[in-house]
Amino acid sequence: MPQHAPNTPVCRDCNGFAAAVITTGTRHADGTRATLTVTCRACQGTGHAHPVRKQEVSI
Repeated sequence: MPQHAPNTPVCRDCNGFAAAVITTGTRHADGTRATLTVTCRACQGTGHAHPVRKQEVSI
């Protein structure tokens, strides 16, 4: 029988890749590259989607 993966909601903005490291093009004195870490604004770097509350409509 096939094994089913657990249903974990993935962020639709970053597709689960919540953080990215970008090189600035410069180097530190020891020769390593200077980088910036950027996280997804929608999930705040978790990679998981937050449950959406249903909007109540009252007439």
